Amino acid sequence: MPNIEFLTEKRFTIATHLISFAVENHLSLVEFLLLMYFEDALDKTFNVDKICKILSLNEKDVLLAFNRLLSLNFIELEACKDETNKCCDLISLEPLYKIIYEKKEKKAIEAKKESIFDLFQKELGRSISPMEYEIINAWLLKGFSEELVLGALKEAVYNGVSSLRYIDKILFEWQKKGYHNMTEVETGLNNRRKENEKAPKLFDYNWLEDEG
Repeated sequence: MPNIEFLTEKRFTIATHLISFAVENHLSLVEFLLLMYFEDALDKTFNVDKICKILSLNEKDVLLAFNRLLSLNFIELEACKDETNKCCDLISLEPLYKIIYEKKEKKAIEAKKESIFDLFQKELGRSISPMEYEIINAWLLKGFSEELVLGALKEAVYNGVSSLRYIDKILFEWQKKGYHNMTEVETGLNNRRKENEKAPKLFDYNWLEDEG
């Protein structure tokens, strides 16, 4: 009977994010195998002989792939000391994880931007121009929350105004008052109602003439 014990040995766990990252960055097979090894191995020390044996690779290919991963800032070395107080290098995948996380966040922001542009077109009942697209994008880049931008849009539509300049002025007033979301806008109005019983509701308030 053939020896098949090697087939039952521990397998590396290959995370989906690692496969996607390797494909998107055109990594070689050896580079991908190294990342897989560094992520899965309990021992994070850079031991070339051990890596070559486990991955069935030659030393030259391992070192070339390792140096390229370092040069691309996908991994980094962290100096440390082992149990015998001997200096050694640990492999850190923090740079890799940071890149993956930032790309994921960027995609989420882009998806949010697409949805807000669709909502603008729906609320205004027309397509937005390239210039209007840039204006909306600029609001988001300046730090205005999507909630606040859409709140200003709804107020403009309620008042029968489809100009983004009008919305921009509203956002400017809200920013000046320190509002970051619609709850704070409502709270600000409620405080004014306590001072004046005839203070209007949210969409009846003329923020552009407010001197407070």
